[in-house]
Amino acid sequence: MKTLIEPYRSRMVEPIRMASREQREKYIREAGYNPFLLKSEQVIIDLVTDSGVSALSTRQWAGMLGADESFTGSRSFYRFLDSSRSLLGHRQVIPCHQGRAAEHLLASAVIRPGDVVFANTFFSTTRANFEAAGAEAHDLPIREALDPASLHPFKGNIDLEGLEAGIRAAGPERVRFVVVTVTDNSRGGQPVSLANLRGARDICRKHRVPLLLDAARFAENAYLVKQREAEARQMSARQVAQAIFALADGVFMSLKKDGLGNSGGLISLNSDEWAEKIRVQLLVNEGIPTAGGLTGRDLESLAAAFDEVLDEDYLVYRIASTAAFGEQLAGAGVPVLRPFGAHAIYVDGRAFCPHLPDEQLPAWSLSAALYLHAGIRCWETGNVMQGRYDEKSGTWSWPALDLMRLAIPRRVYSGNHLAYAAEALIELFAKRHEVRGLRFVYRPPVLPQFVATFEPV
Repeated sequence: MKTLIEPYRSRMVEPIRMASREQREKYIREAGYNPFLLKSEQVIIDLVTDSGVSALSTRQWAGMLGADESFTGSRSFYRFLDSSRSLLGHRQVIPCHQGRAAEHLLASAVIRPGDVVFANTFFSTTRANFEAAGAEAHDLPIREALDPASLHPFKGNIDLEGLEAGIRAAGPERVRFVVVTVTDNSRGGQPVSLANLRGARDICRKHRVPLLLDAARFAENAYLVKQREAEARQMSARQVAQAIFALADGVFMSLKKDGLGNSGGLISLNSDEWAEKIRVQLLVNEGIPTAGGLTGRDLESLAAAFDEVLDEDYLVYRIASTAAFGEQLAGAGVPVLRPFGAHAIYVDGRAFCPHLPDEQLPAWSLSAALYLHAGIRCWETGNVMQGRYDEKSGTWSWPALDLMRLAIPRRVYSGNHLAYAAEALIELFAKRHEVRGLRFVYRPPVLPQFVATFEPV
């Protein structure tokens, strides 16, 4: 059969308000040309993120209805603990309310001013938390990750030679830890191979530096490894995920992505010393150790998800449907990043809008134009998120890639919804030279993508 169908069916529906072009013009102007600041009812198809927006399953709802909401020591927490340990394999599991909280807890408890941390690519909030704690954060992507045309199957890999050189240059005593983000969200949702993780682990062990995973999309990474890496082809997705986790000294993650949760995060470690320090911070900032700021309902939903997200019928559809979306765009000439990952399709903003200089923020301008054209909200991982302004010289430094991200919520949109989004972007590509550039009106010093405002040039 050629027709790709969703391996689930809908028994509850949420209406979509079909805002008109005239309404959208008003809405985006009032939002300061920042799609993130739009109200949800002003959006027709919402591809701004895959975080916290998954549709919950019947199993998750059933668990939530039977949740134990005891203030401490609830049976829901212990179900979550057992489910987490069986997958992650670490002694210590610490829940918290989302991934950003996990980053903050880790940074506050472990990082000291002057520390150095390396990653394949830090997500923007991870970098902000680590730098706020006084660390120097350095990205070490492989060369192919910076080339939109490269078809390297594991563009999320960390540069192993660069990692070895970086640890030696900084001095192992200053390197607090190394992070590998799976998948590499900021550079196209690209997977990391088992072989690369093994190489990173060996370098870290040699220098006695902990290796951590930012594993928000671990299941998608595991299945892409199963598809693309010879040693994993006969393994189940769960076995690949467990092999990935076994290579790391610890994990921090949002559970709002492959955790299939509307809320939640965790830190998983083998270090009792680090876990104790983190729990002290948890008590101050998040809640008690057997909840971490989550309700029993949240914990039940997340415990079920650790099994559901590794179901291979689901993963086959997830990855194939994303690829079909990407192929539809690529077939029409839209410059998309390849190979396709699982959670999003990334459009090369500079190639789509060659008439716009970096100062006019091509990918961000494209995201505003796409909303105006078809009511589709998406986001950017490029000049707005990663650009840096040097006040002394009065100049900008821009990232290697300026990408517009079309993130696909899990189990929410049908093939027809994605076909609508592809058709809209293809129509916009045909008149791409009409996309107007934008410039900053307000730009905060940290994480500008969330609250910055813009105006047409």
